[in-house]
Amino acid sequence: MEWNKEKKIDFKYIFTVPNILSYIRILLIPPFMYLFLKGKFIESAVVIALSGLSDCVDGFLARHLNQITQLGKMLDPFADKLTLIAVAVCLSIIEPMIFPVVTILALKDILMMIGASVLLKKRIMPVASAWYGKLGTICFYFSVAAIVVFDMILKFKNFAVISFIMLSVTAVIMIYSLIRYYLIFRALLANAKEENAEK
Repeated sequence: MEWNKEKKIDFKYIFTVPNILSYIRILLIPPFMYLFLKGKFIESAVVIALSGLSDCVDGFLARHLNQITQLGKMLDPFADKLTLIAVAVCLSIIEPMIFPVVTILALKDILMMIGASVLLKKRIMPVASAWYGKLGTICFYFSVAAIVVFDMILKFKNFAVISFIMLSVTAVIMIYSLIRYYLIFRALLANAKEENAEK
């Protein structure tokens, strides 16, 4: 949280433009879920597209408006994870075949949040997202978009096999990224232990 010299919350850091965009992304989750579960896939796609657009520009605005805050660093990934989980839950309700990948996604995010909490308690800064973590997210969104368009909207026949292959590849990438992050987590703890031993 951001504080001013009088040790009071400084609201100008809470309501920066990038943070407002993150709040909007969170507020867009309920209408997306409502529209999607009502079968209004095109309308829900528009909502999630607006959410994705705000995600693309908030980092750019934070840098160019000099509005990078500690709250924003936490709020942006939090909004991303909430949106991702909402999309995954909605899809798993309509398409049960997605449920295993959703389970892996949720397990990965929960374990990473636990790991980050452990590091922060030990005053160790967690690493930024690596390419393999982002690749898993991109593959998930690509698979989801393909399933919505070709299976739910266009009703392509025999698309279930292609869906299964895409989701399997996504699951493998997510498991791989979780293993890589775990190795980094262990290395950070080991380095911190060595530094403390040297003092």
